[in-house]
Amino acid sequence: MFHLSQCKECRFLFTQGFPTENQIDRYYATPEYISHSDTHKGVVNTLYHWVRGYMLGRKARLVDREAHRKGGSLLDVGTGTGYFADTMRRRGWQVEATEKNDGARAFAKARFGLEVKPAQALWTFAPGSFDVVTLWHTLEHLEPLDKVWEKLKELLSEKGVLIVAVPNCSSYDARKYGAYWAAYDVPRHLWHFTPATIQRFGAKHGFILAERYAMPFDAFYISMLSEKYCRHANSFLRGVATGISAWFRTLVRKERGSSMIYVFRKKNEQK
Repeated sequence: MFHLSQCKECRFLFTQGFPTENQIDRYYATPEYISHSDTHKGVVNTLYHWVRGYMLGRKARLVDREAHRKGGSLLDVGTGTGYFADTMRRRGWQVEATEKNDGARAFAKARFGLEVKPAQALWTFAPGSFDVVTLWHTLEHLEPLDKVWEKLKELLSEKGVLIVAVPNCSSYDARKYGAYWAAYDVPRHLWHFTPATIQRFGAKHGFILAERYAMPFDAFYISMLSEKYCRHANSFLRGVATGISAWFRTLVRKERGSSMIYVFRKKNEQK
């Protein structure tokens, strides 16, 4: 059992008493953790793979558009099994990637020929090395949060772009499922962002929020898992129904998306 706490002043939500760095690895060591295992077991995970294939193209086009270029240097932090890093490399980008899980790095090597570096390599890259840095559902896992933000700023070139995707704990589905919302994913998720709290983190570390996008497909996957955790009958169909409701709400107010993509730029770029 893990509990969530919230700062009374800034309303930032975080997992209280999460395991230390040398203890948390066992919470990732399960074949059901799809970001590392690449499992196709079950209907939900099969749908996950189908949607991921579609979203890889959308993410790649988003990077090209927000970076105002179709090539350059890119760092993917927490690349998992390497699908996005491979996609960008095939589109002509010079790609570096980091990942803490040994099995996921081995999969990326075997499947894509990617030389993915351990997570500690983040701290060894030279300042200004990258035109784009991406963290697709990674920031919520990184313990030294303030240090990570500072490092990300240092790694970006003068006109570099930081793209961060994280779950949104103020979303429609988060409010519906409460403690059973799958994207809380304690204790693997240490931090739980809303559009307001992540914008404040960016500003604190010298970034401006340039754009934000909802990730509507995430509501379906997260709702299906949440229904399963609630032990409801027909969890698949109930999750689809919630996903549809969340989708329509996102069309009206995108900041209610189950997961959000945030595009940050350095403040000094605006001078």
